[in-house]
Amino acid sequence: MRLAKSLLLAVGGTLLFTACKTEKEETATRTVFFDKTGMDTTVAPGNDFFSYANGSWIKNTKIPDDQSGWGSFYTLYEENQKKTRSILEEAAAAGASKGSTEQKVGDFYASGMDTVTIEKKGYEPLKPGLARIAALKDYKQLLNYAAADEADRGGPLFGFYVGADDRRSDINRINFSQSGLSLPEKEYYFKNDEETKKVRAAFVNYITKLFTLTGVDSTTARKKADGILAFETSLAKSHKAAADLRDPIKNYHKYAVADLNKLTPNIDWTAFLKTMTAKTDTVLVGQPEYYQALSTLLASTPVEVLKDQQAFRFIDHNATLLSKPFVMAKFEFAGKTLSGQKALSERWKRVADNTDSYLGELLGQVWVKKYFTPEAKDRMLTLVDNLQKAYRNRIEKLDWMSPETKKIALEKLDGITKKIGYPDKWKDYSDVEINRDDYFGNIQNARKHDNKESMGKIEKPVDRTEWGMTPPTVNAYANPTFNEIVFPAGILQFPFFDKDADDAINYGGIGMVIGHELTHLFDDQGRQYDVKGNLRDWWQKSDADKFTAKTNQVVNQYNSYTVLNNLNLNGRLTLGENLADLGGLAISYDAFKLTDQGKSNEKIDGFTPDQRFFLGFAQIWRTVIRDEAQRVRVQVDPHSPAKFRVNGPLTNFAPFYRAFDVKPGQKLYKPEVDQTRVW
Repeated sequence: MRLAKSLLLAVGGTLLFTACKTEKEETATRTVFFDKTGMDTTVAPGNDFFSYANGSWIKNTKIPDDQSGWGSFYTLYEENQKKTRSILEEAAAAGASKGSTEQKVGDFYASGMDTVTIEKKGYEPLKPGLARIAALKDYKQLLNYAAADEADRGGPLFGFYVGADDRRSDINRINFSQSGLSLPEKEYYFKNDEETKKVRAAFVNYITKLFTLTGVDSTTARKKADGILAFETSLAKSHKAAADLRDPIKNYHKYAVADLNKLTPNIDWTAFLKTMTAKTDTVLVGQPEYYQALSTLLASTPVEVLKDQQAFRFIDHNATLLSKPFVMAKFEFAGKTLSGQKALSERWKRVADNTDSYLGELLGQVWVKKYFTPEAKDRMLTLVDNLQKAYRNRIEKLDWMSPETKKIALEKLDGITKKIGYPDKWKDYSDVEINRDDYFGNIQNARKHDNKESMGKIEKPVDRTEWGMTPPTVNAYANPTFNEIVFPAGILQFPFFDKDADDAINYGGIGMVIGHELTHLFDDQGRQYDVKGNLRDWWQKSDADKFTAKTNQVVNQYNSYTVLNNLNLNGRLTLGENLADLGGLAISYDAFKLTDQGKSNEKIDGFTPDQRFFLGFAQIWRTVIRDEAQRVRVQVDPHSPAKFRVNGPLTNFAPFYRAFDVKPGQKLYKPEVDQTRVW
């Protein structure tokens, strides 16, 4: 399933509760759910609210060596990992019956923690695959090998997912997208600033290292690495930039397989799909230009280079499952160079992550029983319903939208599916064999299961009960083809949500998250899908023009922001997330004002209800990121950095001005006529 819009790309985190006195009861103590000690009150809230709310915490926070950043998401993620570890260690020690949930998750975890066996095997698990690649004679055989690989269908050159057809959301199609690159984005192959050249050099060294670890001499390994970089650079020329991938119409192309064969004459799609076990005569292709370029390059590139890239990506894909030299080689490149991490995370964390990745809904069944109460789910549903009502009220009062478009917008809003905590129907993993002494094999079995499951969905009716995230995940998403918003149990904890917190904190936290995901279904991409999840134009042209004019203002606002002194944000790349942040804040505030606390003036810890709402909002983005990771994110991440996820929406929000007496001359102040309001 494609996740169109998630709250963030990298996750983690929780903050500590703070005990203090209310003004009403001077001698009574209570938990107030906002960490006041993290504030920097030397900063005027009207100049930089992010720093006002979080500045002291940021100055005093040291990012753990094994992390690329730290803050609310990261620490909640770490807390969830500890809960997962407890479950997995208990299951591993239980000796449960073969085939049971406890046996599978427990033995999977135990196999990953069995470093003695893993070190003894070295790269032995890769040898059969490397031998098959070495035996390939031409690109046609290479395509057949990639299509036949049950654990990695399509290999590195064919990116795909199976999910709802954007224009017919009741049927599953196979959708191919641009692929083939190892670096984060196409410009990493072409830019010549010092940082990018450093990444390319580290990439070549990484490829060289992996080949030498499999017995290739260093001179030959370096030659292979240079050839792979040159090949991927040629592929990168055909890639669309990240911002250009956001247009659902320009990235939707339906082909009969026979017509696709004509478009890319060196790729026999009929044979390729048959070998993949994809039974269909219709294919969606997001970026046909890539496959046209690939078709040409397959025939013009020496087969040894094609095989080298296939072999490198095979080793890289499995490096973390092998002995320590492979694990550290991957960490030196992906961890240190791209993310700035100083140390590899503890093994149990990495194995717990993989358990969640590969057996997520098995682990999730145990996880929610232990850590997610029915009461929390009920409270969350109430919050979602209140946010939905607040959004309805905002749409009804829009002064720029015609009645005709409003009518359909409200139908879409009322038709949204709300998924909270965990699926009502769990996935079946009965065909996944898990053995206590075979970590590599366990993951291959799980991958084969996933691929088999995907192939079996093609041309079948869409199952709208499916989830695209596992229950422990610290994230949320909106899926326009399902017209749904989804909130895993993992994020439904403090600082986002606590059943005992006052409404200001919950609406500023999880309320904003709910509003964010709701707005995604009406952002520049989501608005193009109807109530049934079909991509079609349901807008009056004049309304669409007004919407575009407003969103252009948001693009320009975020284009003006910089990080690391010289990196400008890309307002087009981040537009959807920025619109969701702006709408999410407005909707959650409106819903908060319907509560008893929202209607009152009672202070807690010296702050009015409105002030606590905005402080709770700023608290969920309490985050610091390493420079290396930030550079990558600016180029590929559709989410703005945390500071601008707070300050950006607030510059356009009059209730914030009133709550903190923001005045002309302060940096966040805009005259009302210049404030951007969309939803």
